[in-house]
Amino acid sequence: MIKVGIIGVGTVGTSVAQILKDNADVISARAGQDIEVKSGVVKNLNKDRGLDIVITDNVDDVLNDSEIDIVVELMGGVEEAFGVVKKALKSGKAVVTANKALLAYHRYELQDIAGTIAFEYEAAVAGGIPIITALRDGLSANHIESIVGIMNGTCNYMMTKMANEGVAYDDILQEAQDLGYAEADPSFDVGGFDAAHKLLILASIAYGIDAKPEDILIEGIQDVSSEDVAFAKEFGYVIKLLTIAKKDGSEVELRVHACLIKQDEMIAKIDGVMNAISVVGDKVGETLYYGPGAGGDATASAVVANIIDIARSGKSTPMLGFDKPMEGTLTLKPSAEIKSKYYLRINVSDKTGVLAKITKIFEIHNISVETMLQKSTSDISANLLISTHIAKESNIQDMISELEKLDFVNSKPVMIRIV
Repeated sequence: MIKVGIIGVGTVGTSVAQILKDNADVISARAGQDIEVKSGVVKNLNKDRGLDIVITDNVDDVLNDSEIDIVVELMGGVEEAFGVVKKALKSGKAVVTANKALLAYHRYELQDIAGTIAFEYEAAVAGGIPIITALRDGLSANHIESIVGIMNGTCNYMMTKMANEGVAYDDILQEAQDLGYAEADPSFDVGGFDAAHKLLILASIAYGIDAKPEDILIEGIQDVSSEDVAFAKEFGYVIKLLTIAKKDGSEVELRVHACLIKQDEMIAKIDGVMNAISVVGDKVGETLYYGPGAGGDATASAVVANIIDIARSGKSTPMLGFDKPMEGTLTLKPSAEIKSKYYLRINVSDKTGVLAKITKIFEIHNISVETMLQKSTSDISANLLISTHIAKESNIQDMISELEKLDFVNSKPVMIRIV
Protein backbone atom coordinates (compact mmCIF):
# COMPACT_ATOMS: atom_id res chain seq x y z
CA MET A 1 0.00 0.00 0.00
CA ILE A 2 1.31 3.42 -1.05
CA LYS A 3 0.12 6.31 1.12
CA VAL A 4 -0.03 9.87 -0.19
CA GLY A 5 -0.11 13.26 1.51
CA ILE A 6 -1.38 16.26 -0.46
CA ILE A 7 -0.09 19.72 0.45
CA GLY A 8 -2.61 22.11 -1.05
CA VAL A 9 -6.06 20.52 -1.33
CA GLY A 10 -7.56 23.05 -3.71
CA THR A 11 -9.15 22.36 -7.08
CA VAL A 12 -6.34 20.12 -8.35
CA GLY A 13 -5.62 18.50 -4.98
CA THR A 14 -9.28 17.59 -4.50
CA SER A 15 -9.36 16.12 -7.99
CA VAL A 16 -6.21 14.05 -7.29
CA ALA A 17 -7.83 12.52 -4.21
CA GLN A 18 -11.08 11.90 -6.08
CA ILE A 19 -9.36 10.22 -9.06
CA LEU A 20 -7.38 7.93 -6.74
CA LYS A 21 -10.69 6.91 -5.13
CA ASP A 22 -12.92 6.73 -8.23
CA ASN A 23 -10.40 4.85 -10.41
CA ALA A 24 -8.83 2.76 -7.65
CA ASP A 25 -9.35 -0.48 -9.56
CA VAL A 26 -7.47 0.47 -12.72
CA ILE A 27 -4.87 2.46 -10.77
CA SER A 28 -4.13 -0.50 -8.48
CA ALA A 29 -3.82 -2.82 -11.47
CA ARG A 30 -1.40 -0.48 -13.25
CA ALA A 31 0.64 0.38 -10.17
CA GLY A 32 0.83 -3.16 -8.86
CA GLN A 33 -0.41 -2.09 -5.43
CA ASP A 34 -3.11 -0.02 -3.80
CA ILE A 35 -2.68 3.76 -3.47
CA GLU A 36 -4.63 5.93 -1.07
CA VAL A 37 -4.56 9.51 0.18
CA LYS A 38 -3.97 9.51 3.92
CA SER A 39 -4.07 13.25 4.64
CA GLY A 40 -4.08 16.71 3.13
CA VAL A 41 -2.99 20.21 4.11
CA VAL A 42 -5.20 23.27 3.60
CA LYS A 43 -5.15 26.93 4.67
CA ASN A 44 -8.84 27.05 5.59
CA LEU A 45 -10.08 24.18 7.74
CA ASN A 46 -13.66 25.47 7.61
CA LYS A 47 -14.13 24.77 3.91
CA ASP A 48 -15.64 21.37 3.12
CA ARG A 49 -13.67 19.52 0.41
CA GLY A 50 -16.07 16.56 0.30
CA LEU A 51 -13.20 14.11 0.85
CA ASP A 52 -12.88 11.22 3.28
CA ILE A 53 -9.31 12.01 4.34
CA VAL A 54 -7.64 13.64 7.34
CA ILE A 55 -7.39 17.40 6.79
CA THR A 56 -4.90 19.62 8.64
CA ASP A 57 -3.52 23.14 8.35
CA ASN A 58 -0.05 22.08 9.54
CA VAL A 59 2.32 20.97 6.76
CA ASP A 60 4.49 19.11 9.29
CA ASP A 61 1.63 16.70 9.94
CA VAL A 62 2.33 15.34 6.45
CA LEU A 63 6.09 15.83 6.28
CA ASN A 64 6.71 14.10 9.64
CA ASP A 65 4.27 11.23 9.08
CA SER A 66 6.41 8.10 8.61
CA GLU A 67 3.51 6.28 6.92
CA ILE A 68 3.34 8.73 4.00
CA ASP A 69 5.44 7.58 1.03
CA ILE A 70 4.66 10.30 -1.52
CA VAL A 71 4.16 14.02 -0.92
CA VAL A 72 2.12 15.83 -3.59
CA GLU A 73 2.95 19.56 -3.56
CA LEU A 74 0.12 21.70 -4.94
CA MET A 75 0.45 24.76 -2.72
CA GLY A 76 1.94 27.04 -5.39
CA GLY A 77 4.42 29.85 -4.90
CA VAL A 78 8.20 29.55 -4.95
CA GLU A 79 10.21 29.89 -1.76
CA GLU A 80 7.75 28.42 0.75
CA ALA A 81 7.09 25.51 -1.62
CA PHE A 82 10.84 25.05 -2.09
CA GLY A 83 11.29 24.68 1.66
CA VAL A 84 8.47 22.15 1.89
CA VAL A 85 9.68 20.04 -1.03
CA LYS A 86 13.27 20.15 0.17
CA LYS A 87 12.20 18.90 3.61
CA ALA A 88 10.12 16.11 2.06
CA LEU A 89 13.02 14.90 -0.09
CA LYS A 90 15.51 15.08 2.77
CA SER A 91 13.18 12.89 4.83
CA GLY A 92 13.25 10.30 2.04
CA LYS A 93 9.74 10.87 0.72
CA ALA A 94 9.07 10.85 -3.01
CA VAL A 95 7.61 14.10 -4.37
CA VAL A 96 5.15 14.93 -7.14
CA THR A 97 4.53 18.58 -7.97
CA ALA A 98 2.57 20.67 -10.46
CA ASN A 99 4.42 23.84 -9.46
CA LYS A 100 6.01 25.37 -12.56
CA ALA A 101 7.20 28.52 -10.76
CA LEU A 102 9.07 26.42 -8.20
CA LEU A 103 10.82 24.49 -10.98
CA ALA A 104 11.56 27.60 -13.03
CA TYR A 105 13.74 28.84 -10.17
CA HIS A 106 14.89 25.75 -8.25
CA ARG A 107 14.85 22.72 -10.60
CA TYR A 108 18.60 22.11 -10.53
CA GLU A 109 18.84 22.47 -6.75
CA LEU A 110 15.94 20.04 -6.34
CA GLN A 111 17.55 17.58 -8.74
CA ASP A 112 20.69 17.58 -6.58
CA ILE A 113 18.70 17.16 -3.37
CA ALA A 114 16.51 14.38 -4.78
CA GLY A 115 19.34 12.21 -6.05
CA THR A 116 17.74 8.79 -6.58
CA ILE A 117 14.57 9.71 -4.65
CA ALA A 118 11.63 9.95 -7.02
CA PHE A 119 10.73 13.52 -8.00
CA GLU A 120 8.15 13.93 -10.77
CA TYR A 121 6.45 16.98 -12.26
CA GLU A 122 4.49 16.08 -15.41
CA ALA A 123 1.60 18.36 -14.42
CA ALA A 124 3.87 21.43 -14.20
CA VAL A 125 3.88 21.87 -18.00
CA ALA A 126 0.77 21.85 -20.19
CA GLY A 127 -1.56 20.17 -17.71
CA GLY A 128 -2.87 16.93 -19.15
CA ILE A 129 -0.38 16.72 -22.05
CA PRO A 130 2.40 14.18 -21.22
CA ILE A 131 5.14 16.39 -22.67
CA ILE A 132 7.68 15.78 -19.88
CA THR A 133 7.53 12.02 -20.44
CA ALA A 134 7.65 12.44 -24.20
CA LEU A 135 10.67 14.75 -24.09
CA ARG A 136 12.60 13.04 -21.31
CA ASP A 137 11.89 9.43 -22.31
CA GLY A 138 10.17 9.01 -25.67
CA LEU A 139 12.52 11.35 -27.55
CA SER A 140 15.67 10.62 -25.52
CA ALA A 141 17.53 9.29 -28.58
CA ASN A 142 17.27 12.67 -30.32
CA HIS A 143 19.07 15.96 -30.32
CA ILE A 144 16.15 18.37 -29.96
CA GLU A 145 16.24 20.99 -32.70
CA SER A 146 13.30 23.07 -31.52
CA ILE A 147 10.31 23.29 -29.19
CA VAL A 148 7.49 25.64 -30.17
CA GLY A 149 4.36 25.71 -28.08
CA ILE A 150 1.10 27.30 -27.13
CA MET A 151 1.32 26.81 -23.38
CA ASN A 152 -1.11 29.33 -21.93
CA GLY A 153 -4.80 28.68 -22.49
CA THR A 154 -5.88 32.12 -21.30
CA CYS A 155 -3.85 33.90 -23.98
CA ASN A 156 -4.85 31.42 -26.64
CA TYR A 157 -8.54 31.84 -25.79
CA MET A 158 -8.20 35.61 -26.02
CA MET A 159 -6.29 35.60 -29.31
CA THR A 160 -8.78 33.13 -30.81
CA LYS A 161 -11.71 35.37 -29.90
CA MET A 162 -9.97 38.46 -31.27
CA ALA A 163 -9.22 36.68 -34.56
CA ASN A 164 -12.53 34.90 -35.08
CA GLU A 165 -15.01 37.41 -33.65
CA GLY A 166 -13.17 40.72 -33.82
CA VAL A 167 -13.48 41.26 -30.06
CA ALA A 168 -11.29 44.05 -28.63
CA TYR A 169 -8.51 43.10 -26.20
CA ASP A 170 -10.03 44.77 -23.12
CA ASP A 171 -13.43 43.18 -23.77
CA ILE A 172 -12.08 39.67 -24.22
CA LEU A 173 -9.87 40.00 -21.15
CA GLN A 174 -12.95 40.84 -19.08
CA GLU A 175 -14.78 37.86 -20.59
CA ALA A 176 -11.85 35.56 -19.79
CA GLN A 177 -11.92 36.79 -16.18
CA ASP A 178 -15.68 36.27 -15.96
CA LEU A 179 -15.26 32.68 -17.22
CA GLY A 180 -12.47 31.95 -14.78
CA TYR A 181 -9.79 31.57 -17.48
CA ALA A 182 -7.96 34.69 -16.25
CA GLU A 183 -7.26 35.81 -12.69
CA ALA A 184 -8.36 39.15 -11.25
CA ASP A 185 -4.72 40.17 -11.79
CA PRO A 186 -4.09 38.59 -15.21
CA SER A 187 -0.51 39.82 -15.67
CA PHE A 188 1.09 36.42 -14.96
CA ASP A 189 -0.80 34.91 -17.90
CA VAL A 190 -1.10 37.76 -20.42
CA GLY A 191 2.43 38.98 -19.62
CA GLY A 192 3.93 35.66 -20.75
CA PHE A 193 5.42 34.65 -17.38
CA ASP A 194 3.33 31.49 -16.94
CA ALA A 195 4.41 30.22 -20.36
CA ALA A 196 8.04 31.20 -19.68
CA HIS A 197 8.21 29.05 -16.54
CA LYS A 198 7.04 26.06 -18.57
CA LEU A 199 9.52 26.78 -21.35
CA LEU A 200 12.46 26.85 -18.92
CA ILE A 201 11.53 23.42 -17.59
CA LEU A 202 11.37 21.94 -21.10
CA ALA A 203 14.63 23.64 -22.09
CA SER A 204 16.44 21.97 -19.20
CA ILE A 205 15.26 18.55 -20.33
CA ALA A 206 16.01 19.17 -24.00
CA TYR A 207 19.27 21.10 -23.74
CA GLY A 208 20.57 21.08 -20.17
CA ILE A 209 20.14 24.86 -20.02
CA ASP A 210 20.05 26.35 -16.51
CA ALA A 211 18.31 29.69 -17.07
CA LYS A 212 15.96 31.72 -14.89
CA PRO A 213 13.00 33.79 -16.11
CA GLU A 214 15.10 36.96 -15.77
CA ASP A 215 17.61 35.57 -18.29
CA ILE A 216 15.26 35.15 -21.27
CA LEU A 217 13.06 37.28 -23.51
CA ILE A 218 9.51 37.41 -22.12
CA GLU A 219 6.71 39.50 -23.62
CA GLY A 220 2.94 39.12 -23.48
CA ILE A 221 -0.09 39.99 -25.57
CA GLN A 222 -1.10 43.23 -23.81
CA ASP A 223 -0.22 45.45 -26.78
CA VAL A 224 -1.95 43.37 -29.47
CA SER A 225 -4.84 45.34 -31.01
CA SER A 226 -7.71 44.50 -33.32
CA GLU A 227 -5.80 46.32 -36.07
CA ASP A 228 -2.84 43.95 -35.63
CA VAL A 229 -5.16 40.97 -35.84
CA ALA A 230 -6.74 42.35 -39.03
CA PHE A 231 -3.31 42.92 -40.62
CA ALA A 232 -2.33 39.35 -39.76
CA LYS A 233 -5.49 37.96 -41.34
CA GLU A 234 -5.05 40.08 -44.49
CA PHE A 235 -1.59 38.60 -45.07
CA GLY A 236 -2.45 35.01 -44.16
CA TYR A 237 -1.31 34.98 -40.51
CA VAL A 238 -2.79 34.46 -37.07
CA ILE A 239 -1.37 35.86 -33.84
CA LYS A 240 -0.52 33.49 -30.97
CA LEU A 241 1.51 33.71 -27.78
CA LEU A 242 4.32 31.22 -28.43
CA THR A 243 7.05 29.67 -26.32
CA ILE A 244 10.11 29.05 -28.47
CA ALA A 245 13.27 27.05 -27.81
CA LYS A 246 15.55 26.68 -30.80
CA LYS A 247 19.06 25.28 -31.13
CA ASP A 248 21.38 27.42 -33.26
CA GLY A 249 24.83 25.84 -33.38
CA SER A 250 26.16 25.73 -29.83
CA GLU A 251 23.54 28.23 -28.60
CA VAL A 252 19.87 27.92 -27.67
CA GLU A 253 17.28 30.66 -28.11
CA LEU A 254 14.66 30.82 -25.36
CA ARG A 255 11.83 33.31 -25.77
CA VAL A 256 8.14 33.89 -25.10
CA HIS A 257 6.18 36.48 -27.06
CA ALA A 258 3.28 37.09 -29.40
CA CYS A 259 3.95 35.86 -32.94
CA LEU A 260 2.43 36.10 -36.38
CA ILE A 261 2.19 32.53 -37.69
CA LYS A 262 1.14 31.43 -41.16
CA GLN A 263 -2.46 30.19 -41.08
CA ASP A 264 -1.58 26.82 -42.63
CA GLU A 265 0.89 25.88 -39.85
CA MET A 266 -0.46 23.14 -37.57
CA ILE A 267 0.13 25.14 -34.40
CA ALA A 268 -1.78 28.10 -35.89
CA LYS A 269 -4.92 25.95 -35.87
CA ILE A 270 -4.92 25.46 -32.08
CA ASP A 271 -7.84 27.50 -30.79
CA GLY A 272 -9.59 28.26 -27.51
CA VAL A 273 -8.08 27.24 -24.18
CA MET A 274 -6.23 24.25 -25.63
CA ASN A 275 -2.44 23.83 -25.57
CA ALA A 276 -0.14 22.35 -28.20
CA ILE A 277 3.60 21.75 -28.38
CA SER A 278 5.66 20.97 -31.47
CA VAL A 279 8.99 19.21 -30.86
CA VAL A 280 11.49 18.63 -33.66
CA GLY A 281 14.13 15.93 -33.09
CA ASP A 282 17.06 15.35 -35.41
CA LYS A 283 16.03 11.72 -35.98
CA VAL A 284 12.29 11.57 -35.43
CA GLY A 285 11.40 14.87 -37.15
CA GLU A 286 8.41 16.84 -35.91
CA THR A 287 6.01 15.49 -33.28
CA LEU A 288 2.98 17.44 -32.05
CA TYR A 289 1.30 17.17 -28.65
CA TYR A 290 -2.19 18.56 -28.09
CA GLY A 291 -4.61 18.69 -25.19
CA PRO A 292 -5.96 20.62 -22.20
CA GLY A 293 -3.28 22.71 -20.54
CA ALA A 294 -5.13 23.41 -17.30
CA GLY A 295 -8.17 22.45 -15.26
CA GLY A 296 -8.60 20.34 -12.16
CA ASP A 297 -9.11 16.91 -13.72
CA ALA A 298 -6.60 17.33 -16.58
CA THR A 299 -3.82 18.49 -14.26
CA ALA A 300 -4.73 15.93 -11.62
CA SER A 301 -4.59 13.18 -14.24
CA ALA A 302 -0.92 14.01 -14.83
CA VAL A 303 -0.25 14.10 -11.07
CA VAL A 304 -1.82 10.68 -10.57
CA ALA A 305 0.15 9.27 -13.51
CA ASN A 306 3.35 10.33 -11.73
CA ILE A 307 2.15 8.70 -8.50
CA ILE A 308 1.55 5.45 -10.41
CA ASP A 309 5.04 5.64 -11.97
CA ILE A 310 6.61 6.00 -8.53
CA ALA A 311 4.53 3.16 -7.11
CA ARG A 312 5.79 0.92 -9.92
CA SER A 313 9.50 1.64 -9.67
CA GLY A 314 10.10 3.33 -6.34
CA LYS A 315 12.69 5.68 -7.84
CA SER A 316 12.93 8.45 -10.40
CA THR A 317 14.41 8.47 -13.86
CA PRO A 318 16.91 11.36 -14.12
CA MET A 319 14.75 14.29 -13.08
CA LEU A 320 15.88 16.59 -15.90
CA GLY A 321 16.73 13.84 -18.35
CA PHE A 322 20.52 13.63 -18.03
CA ASP A 323 22.48 11.07 -15.98
CA LYS A 324 25.67 13.01 -16.71
CA PRO A 325 26.49 16.37 -18.33
CA MET A 326 26.17 16.41 -22.11
CA GLU A 327 29.38 16.86 -24.11
CA GLY A 328 29.62 20.12 -26.03
CA THR A 329 27.52 22.01 -23.49
CA LEU A 330 25.00 24.39 -25.03
CA THR A 331 24.75 28.00 -23.90
CA LEU A 332 21.91 30.51 -23.85
CA LYS A 333 21.84 32.83 -26.85
CA PRO A 334 21.60 36.52 -25.87
CA SER A 335 18.18 37.91 -26.75
CA ALA A 336 19.79 40.80 -28.65
CA GLU A 337 21.33 38.30 -31.10
CA ILE A 338 18.04 36.66 -32.09
CA LYS A 339 17.02 37.05 -35.73
CA SER A 340 13.45 37.10 -37.00
CA LYS A 341 11.01 38.79 -39.31
CA TYR A 342 9.06 41.58 -37.61
CA TYR A 343 5.73 43.37 -37.82
CA LEU A 344 5.46 46.97 -36.56
CA ARG A 345 2.53 49.29 -35.98
CA ILE A 346 3.62 52.92 -35.87
CA ASN A 347 1.09 55.67 -35.18
CA VAL A 348 2.27 58.88 -36.87
CA SER A 349 1.03 62.36 -37.66
CA ASP A 350 -0.51 62.25 -41.12
CA LYS A 351 1.55 64.88 -42.89
CA THR A 352 3.94 65.23 -45.83
CA GLY A 353 7.40 63.71 -45.52
CA VAL A 354 6.71 61.37 -42.60
CA LEU A 355 6.81 58.17 -44.65
CA ALA A 356 10.12 59.12 -46.26
CA LYS A 357 11.69 59.81 -42.86
CA ILE A 358 10.42 56.51 -41.45
CA THR A 359 11.80 54.62 -44.45
CA LYS A 360 15.19 56.32 -43.99
CA ILE A 361 15.38 55.23 -40.35
CA PHE A 362 14.68 51.62 -41.37
CA GLU A 363 17.55 51.89 -43.85
CA ILE A 364 19.95 53.35 -41.26
CA HIS A 365 19.31 50.39 -38.95
CA ASN A 366 19.81 47.84 -41.75
CA ILE A 367 16.16 46.71 -41.74
CA SER A 368 14.49 45.84 -45.03
CA VAL A 369 10.74 46.41 -45.43
CA GLU A 370 8.67 43.60 -46.97
CA THR A 371 5.14 45.08 -46.87
CA MET A 372 3.68 48.40 -45.75
CA LEU A 373 0.11 49.63 -45.29
CA GLN A 374 -1.10 53.04 -44.15
CA LYS A 375 -4.48 53.32 -42.43
CA SER A 376 -5.94 56.58 -41.16
CA THR A 377 -6.96 56.61 -37.50
CA SER A 378 -8.23 60.23 -37.53
CA ASP A 379 -8.01 63.37 -39.65
CA ILE A 380 -4.51 64.05 -38.31
CA SER A 381 -2.97 60.62 -37.66
CA ALA A 382 -2.45 57.24 -39.31
CA ASN A 383 -1.07 53.82 -38.49
CA LEU A 384 1.80 52.49 -40.56
CA LEU A 385 1.58 48.69 -40.60
CA ILE A 386 4.92 47.26 -41.67
CA SER A 387 6.44 43.81 -42.00
CA THR A 388 10.17 43.30 -42.44
CA HIS A 389 12.54 40.76 -43.89
CA ILE A 390 14.79 38.93 -41.41
CA ALA A 391 16.48 41.38 -39.06
CA LYS A 392 18.50 41.32 -35.86
CA GLU A 393 16.69 41.90 -32.57
CA SER A 394 19.14 44.54 -31.39
CA ASN A 395 18.68 46.52 -34.63
CA ILE A 396 14.91 46.44 -34.27
CA GLN A 397 15.04 47.55 -30.63
CA ASP A 398 17.45 50.39 -31.44
CA MET A 399 15.20 51.53 -34.27
CA ILE A 400 12.09 51.48 -32.06
CA SER A 401 13.92 53.58 -29.48
CA GLU A 402 14.82 56.13 -32.16
CA LEU A 403 11.32 56.20 -33.64
CA GLU A 404 9.76 56.74 -30.22
CA LYS A 405 11.68 60.03 -29.80
CA LEU A 406 10.44 61.57 -33.06
CA ASP A 407 7.88 64.36 -32.72
CA PHE A 408 5.67 62.94 -35.47
CA VAL A 409 5.49 59.46 -33.84
CA ASN A 410 2.54 59.67 -31.44
CA SER A 411 3.19 56.62 -29.24
CA LYS A 412 5.68 53.84 -28.77
CA PRO A 413 5.62 51.57 -31.85
CA VAL A 414 4.15 48.10 -31.32
CA MET A 415 6.31 45.21 -32.52
CA ILE A 416 5.34 41.55 -33.02
CA ARG A 417 7.76 38.95 -34.31
CA ILE A 418 6.87 36.82 -37.34
CA VAL A 419 7.58 33.08 -37.19
